[in-house]
Amino acid sequence: MTRRLAEVAKKVGVSEATVSRVLNGKPGVSDATRQSVLTALDVLGYERPTQLRGERARLVGLVLPELQNPIFPAFAEVIGGALAQLGLTPVLCTQTKGGVSEADYVELLLQQQVSGVVFAGGLYAQADAPHDHYRRLADRSIPVVLVNAAIEHLGFPAVSCDDTVAVEQAWRHLASLGHERIGLVLGPGDHVPSARKLTAARALAEDLPDAHVARAIFSIEGGHAAASRLIDRGVTGIICASDPLALGAVRAARRKGLDVPGQISVVGYDDSAFMNCTEPPLTTVRQPIEAMGRAAVELLNAQIGGTAVPAEELLFEPELVVRGSTAQAPRD
Repeated sequence: MTRRLAEVAKKVGVSEATVSRVLNGKPGVSDATRQSVLTALDVLGYERPTQLRGERARLVGLVLPELQNPIFPAFAEVIGGALAQLGLTPVLCTQTKGGVSEADYVELLLQQQVSGVVFAGGLYAQADAPHDHYRRLADRSIPVVLVNAAIEHLGFPAVSCDDTVAVEQAWRHLASLGHERIGLVLGPGDHVPSARKLTAARALAEDLPDAHVARAIFSIEGGHAAASRLIDRGVTGIICASDPLALGAVRAARRKGLDVPGQISVVGYDDSAFMNCTEPPLTTVRQPIEAMGRAAVELLNAQIGGTAVPAEELLFEPELVVRGSTAQAPRD
């Protein structure tokens, strides 16, 4: 007990006597200090006293599928900073293959009495994935915001980059360069953002052959394998559903002895960190990460404050960033 008092007091910058008064529910402590002590308990992993467990902590879960794709650390930086400005402490939860699952993290966050959860990429975007843990959050009335397209009927507000506009920008760019055989490297068939991208592509090219659509796991290796199939089918322009997929497509072309962009043009999606430093620098469609992240936090904070937020999706406009991985289509 003495050690706990000392650690919490040091974390908050108050005396052990002040911490003791908070833990025992005694008067003489400001609301701000009381809240800081309770948050410190949560952060340090100590259980709150029984009489205080009914109150939610000033903690917010930030659940990400991975950190290898630079887009997710970028979202974490924006969302974490915006939460901190509001006096909320982000708790980063990153899934690992064969390790802690999204559902496990939700259980841990519920145990910590979190004020809310932001999901930036996750199982909510896959129609065939398990979704029971989202219903648990809804049943407990925990504020939740989703970043990028989700399956229907979850009932949470979301902020998304407009996949339709993203594909339109990329497709028209390649078409303007003379590419007639354009292919897509997308995520799994049940992945909602990928499904939206495919719908947009089919609207632009009603005769888009199935052979010009390749599915992949979201990784450089997945992009390499999928793009290799498209190149073998005669595609000269490739639109990818993420920047790592696009880097894999560039590698696939080179392994076949083809020049990028002289013979194969590649467009990514996200404009994540260092895409201007690749060789060639990657043409990509930029997600407005700053605006999306701040909007997600505003929606979450409104819910935490008791304001009803419609379970709608806010669509944000992407921006095509033209660099060196696209060029005029090769002449037959």
